[in-house]
Amino acid sequence: MNDASEDSRSAPDLSSGCTAPRPRCPVRAVTSGSDGRESYLVTGYAEARDALSDVRLSKDTAAFFAGKGSRRRLHAAVAHTMLASDPPRHTRLRKLVTGAFTSGSIAALRPSIARLTDELLDRWPAGGAVDVVAALAVPLPVMVICELLGVPETDRPRVQRWSADLFAAGDPGRTDAASHAVAAYMTGLIVSKRLHPGDSLLDRLIAARERGDRLGEEELVSLAVLLLVAGHETTTNFLGNAVLALLRHPAELNRLRGDPGTIPRALDELLRFDPPVSTSTFRFATEAMSLGGTEIPAGVPVLVDINAANRDPERFTAPDRLDLDRDATGHLGFGHGIHRCLGAPLAKAEAHIALRAILTRFPDIRLAVAADRLDRRRTRLISGLDSLPVLL
Repeated sequence: MNDASEDSRSAPDLSSGCTAPRPRCPVRAVTSGSDGRESYLVTGYAEARDALSDVRLSKDTAAFFAGKGSRRRLHAAVAHTMLASDPPRHTRLRKLVTGAFTSGSIAALRPSIARLTDELLDRWPAGGAVDVVAALAVPLPVMVICELLGVPETDRPRVQRWSADLFAAGDPGRTDAASHAVAAYMTGLIVSKRLHPGDSLLDRLIAARERGDRLGEEELVSLAVLLLVAGHETTTNFLGNAVLALLRHPAELNRLRGDPGTIPRALDELLRFDPPVSTSTFRFATEAMSLGGTEIPAGVPVLVDINAANRDPERFTAPDRLDLDRDATGHLGFGHGIHRCLGAPLAKAEAHIALRAILTRFPDIRLAVAADRLDRRRTRLISGLDSLPVLL
C-alpha cells in the first residue's frame, strides 16, 4: 500500500522503451501513472532480484512525493508504513515486529487456522456450487489476522470492508476515506488494549522492546494497519489463484489429492506460477544507476514485474507450465531482500491448511464456468480473482 499516495495502479504502457524480447531487454522505459510520467519496468528474474535488494532504490515515498503537490489524502499510517521506509528506520521497526512471526509463533496458530477453515467449509453445500473467493479466500485471512491482532469479532466485517476499499483501483476517494477509517479504528483499539491488556499480537507489539527501544504511538498504528491489510489481501489472492491453478491442471490436482503431504512443497510453485502481487510496491532511484544494461536516471520510479520475473525462461524451464516437481524456492512471490514479506510463513500456513481441507473434504471439486470467463482483479499492485465459482 505504500505507493497509494499517487493513483498509479494502472498497468504500465509498454509502447515506449525497448522492444526486444524480454530475455534481451529485462529493464525498459515505460509510461505509467495518470500524468504519463516515465518509469522503468524490470521483467528479468536476475534483474528483479537485484532491484529488490539494491540500496540505491529507495522505498521512502514521503521523500519522493515531497513538494509534488499530491491530490491524495491518505492517512499517514497507510501512506508511510514500515514498508515505505529505508534503513535505519526500516531495520529498527522490522526488528521490533519480527518476533511475532517466528516458526514457533506460526506453529501455535495452526490449530486456530484449521478451526476457522473448517467453520467456513462446513457452510459449503455438499454436491452444490460455491464461490471459493467469497466463501473462503476472502473471509479466512481476515478472520486469521483479526484473531491474531485481537480485533473483536463484531468489528471484523467493518475491518474487512475498509481493507477492501484500500485496494479499490480507480477510486482514490474511496481509498483515502478507508485509510482514515482503519487508522482511527486501530488507534482506538490500541488505547483499549493499553487499558485492558491481553495476549494478542497487538498487545505484544505494544509491549515490544529491543535494547530499550520501543514503538511510538504513531508507529504502533502504522504497523497495525500494515499487518492488517498486508496480512489478508495478498493471502486472499494467493488462495484463489492457487485453487484456480490446480483446477486448470487436473493431473497436478490429482497428485496433491492422492498425497496431501506434498502440499507444502507445492506452495512455492503455485506462488511462482500465479503470484498474488503483480508488481512490487513503490521504489525510486536515488541516483543514476545501471540495471540489466539499461541506464536509469536519478529520481524516477522503478517497477519490478513479479509475474514476469517468475516466468523468465532464463531462470525457470518451461515457465508457463505448472510443475509441482519444480524446485521453485527462488521465486519472487514474496519479494526479496530486506523487504521480503514478513508474513510469508503465515500465508503459507493458511494456504497449506486450506488446500488440504478442500481436497480432503471435496475431492470432486471442479470449475463451474470456463476459466476464460473468470474476472480478475488486475491492478498495478495485485492480481487476484473477483470470484471463483466451483461445483463440489
